Parts: sequence; C-alpha cells; structure tokens
Amino acid sequence: MPLSLYNTLTRKKEEFQPLHPPQVGVYLCGPTVYSEAHLGNARGPVVFDVLTRYLRHLQYQVRYVRNITDVGHLESDADTGEDKMEKAARAARIEPMQVAQHFTNRYRQHMLGLGCLPPDIEPQASGHVIEQIQVIEEIINNGLAYEVNGSVYFDVPKYNEEGKRYGKLSNRSIEDQLAGTRANLEGQSEKRSPLDFALWKKASPEHIMRWPSPWGEGFPGWHLECSAMSRKYLGELSDIHGGGLDLMFPHHECEIAQSQGSHAHTDEARFWVHNNMITVNGTKMSKSLGNFVLLGDLFTGPTGPLAFGYSPMVVRFFLLQAHYRSPVDVSDDALQAARKGYRKLMNGLRLLDKLAGDDSLAVSGTAADQTAEAAQLLALAAKPAEFLDDDLNTPRALAALFDLLKRFNTLAANPAALEAVGPAALAQATATYRVLVQDVLGLRDEPRANVEQLLELTLGFYAEAKADKAYDKVDQIRGALKTQGIVIKDTKTGVEWAYSEE
Repeated sequence: MPLSLYNTLTRKKEEFQPLHPPQVGVYLCGPTVYSEAHLGNARGPVVFDVLTRYLRHLQYQVRYVRNITDVGHLESDADTGEDKMEKAARAARIEPMQVAQHFTNRYRQHMLGLGCLPPDIEPQASGHVIEQIQVIEEIINNGLAYEVNGSVYFDVPKYNEEGKRYGKLSNRSIEDQLAGTRANLEGQSEKRSPLDFALWKKASPEHIMRWPSPWGEGFPGWHLECSAMSRKYLGELSDIHGGGLDLMFPHHECEIAQSQGSHAHTDEARFWVHNNMITVNGTKMSKSLGNFVLLGDLFTGPTGPLAFGYSPMVVRFFLLQAHYRSPVDVSDDALQAARKGYRKLMNGLRLLDKLAGDDSLAVSGTAADQTAEAAQLLALAAKPAEFLDDDLNTPRALAALFDLLKRFNTLAANPAALEAVGPAALAQATATYRVLVQDVLGLRDEPRANVEQLLELTLGFYAEAKADKAYDKVDQIRGALKTQGIVIKDTKTGVEWAYSEE
C-alpha cells in the first residue's frame, strides 16, 4: 500500500504524494545550539532520518534540510528575555559564535553516532539574515506586520480578519491563546496585541549579535528563520515540515502565518509531522525542568535517572520501539530491554551470513521455485514495509522483523525446511531484512569488545603457549595479530605488543 503520514494540519492520516514527484522536500527544525543536546533533542532527528531513508528506499529523490538556530531564540516565547546564545556566551566569557560552533560540532557528532545521515543542507540562521529581511518586507507590504521603535511584529488580529486562522495547526482558539499569554501588554508595550509575535527585534546597546536592516540594527525573530530557510531551499510550499510536538505552538503556528502573510501565501508545507516527547517518570524531559539526560553523558553513563551508559545504537533502537507520535518514558529497564532487542537484530545479520555462506545449509532448486514455504517466508518479509507505510510505524515494523528473524532461525536449524523454501525466496527475504535493518532503520553493528582487554588476553595465551613450547600456537597467534597490524615483542620483562611499522 502507499505511504501514509499523519498530518497535524488536517488531523488525519493522508496518503503521501509529493508536489513534484519524484522530488521530495523535507524540513526538520533543528537545535538551538546554546548547550549540549539532550535525549529529547535526538528523537526528531532519528524519526526524520528513518523517514528520509524510507522515502529514498521508495525511490524518491529527497532533499532533506535540517537547520541550526544560532541567533534570535529568546528565553521566552513572548519575545522577552535574553537571546539564549548570548546568555551562554556571556556565562562562558566567549563570543556567541564560539558557543554556536562548539555545540554545533557536538550535535553533529552525536547525530552521526546515532546513525543519522547528515542532512543534504544544514543552513544556519545567522547566515540567512538577508532572506529573512526579504520575508519581513513582504509581510509588511501585505499589511500584516508593523514596525515600532526599530522592531517589527506580525499582526495576528489583522491576519485573522483577512480570513486566515492563527491557531489552525495547534487547534487553539483565540481565547485559549490569550489565556496562555499575559492579558495585558506589561513589558510588551510595543505590541498592539499580546498575540502578535516578533519578526525583527531592535538590538539593545549591549546586544552582540546584530545586523543592519531597513528598521535599524537588530536581529531576526526565531520563528521567521525557519520560514525563510525552508522557502530558500525547498520552495514556497514544501512536502513535509516537522519537529517536536513542543514546536507546534507557537513556533510552527507562526511559521504558517508568516508564509501565508508573505508573497508565498501558502501553509509552508503540505504535511506537518510532529514527534512526541521524551519523558522521565512521566514528566517531559527539558532543560528548563532540569530533568534532561545529555547525549554525551547517556553514552558513557551513569547520568541523571540512569545508572548505566548505553551505546548510540541501543538508544536509536530504544527511540524506534515507540511510534513517533507516542511519548517515550526513559528508564534503565526500558533501555536494557532495547539493548537486548538491538543485539537480537544484529545477531540476525550474522545469521544471514551463515545462511548464505554455510555449505551445509545450501539449498537446491531453481529461482523459479514457488512453494508454500517460500510464499510464507515472503509474506513475513513484506510485513515490515507494510507497517512503515502506515504512518512510519517503527515498533510494529520491528516486531515484524523479529517474526521474520524467528523464521530464519527455524530454517537454519532445519535443512529440509530450508530446501523447501528455495534459493530465490531465501535471497529475497534475507535482502529485505538487511535493507530494512541497516538502510531504512539505520541500525548498524557496534563493536562491543574492549580491544585493549582482548589484546592482553591474547598475549596471555601467547605467553602460555611459549612456556609450554607449543611453537605452532606461538606462530599462529603471531600470524593472526600481524594480519591486524599488531606485532608481538618478547622483552626481558615479559610480552608486549606494538603497531606494525611495515
């Protein structure tokens, strides 16, 4: 069946059809790089990595854009407080761009560790100020923004008067929105309405990050940045735009308003896709609540609520065990269960190598063979993709892969059953398993052995063999290590190893 995705804008699952097939434009709101990324920051990139991988598996030509926010993200959604970048820079007594570069580098390292392929384009907000100013000018010219004392605000009431609906993405009424803001304009006297949001902010004298504009020196609003960068790289209407559920309002709501208010007059994207939150003991994980688990600490452990460290692939598997629209509660028990599941899939890959390379398990027959056993195996192999087609249901796809793996184990233990399947069905099923596990779900084998400990253990066996004058074993161990670029040195104090310099 064709791929369907849940569209937050329409609140239903819809068949995915790109605007300009086979091209697909995907935009993911990336991090604000003022601090280390935590586990909650990883869920969106992992989800969208699987989505883009699967779209490519379906033969679409994907342009995947994931931005870096390095300016304009204030502490409060009400356009007040310090810029998060400048606050971090002031605390560290360094330049804001040093903060941005450091945490951008760290973020990229962590995403690669989690198996996320680099985006095709990774624009930085500070590098697209010209495009943002252009969008603001369009909105002003369309009568939906106003300038006050060097700052520019989007006029939400005027937008609604023109027949648009600010709140259609988050399904919030004006009354609900007002209840979530200050009913008066205290501290925001420039705004005509508390619903209005900043497109451009005038820089105070102490503000470091500033750019010239038609309204004076200042910096762009956080919401504006993604609208401008999405339009630049994916056009006025992209196929898919997404991020965490916490971005739905106000960030994504504002993005739609900005795109509708510009010369584009679009909802910016046809599909708005949101992943749910990571929780700790049922409470949303966030920096503001202080219950977050930093990725670097998670990989080494222990940290926060976790008594152990977990490898990046185990964390990726853990995130894929839940549907992207469901919350995920983090705990040692859940991560340890994920580790078992991940290792079972990796052992499955090793089993496929055995099925393909063990002559005792070789099957006879021709590619044209079509038995009931072959049909059953191919039906199992088709199930994971069926679940991925259903709104990227990774937990059910994983369960289907385990069912397929169970069948592989049965075939490996029963040569007669393997022969009944035939080589064509076996080759197709094993190829499907490999592609889905490695290329679509992005799960790769991680070395779990400690190389230093293994070398010490091997040197111990070498010393025993030498003491026993078992020179055939001595030569065997020397030769095996040499193929790995390691040489053994017999010294007066014992046995040592070194890298081969040949």
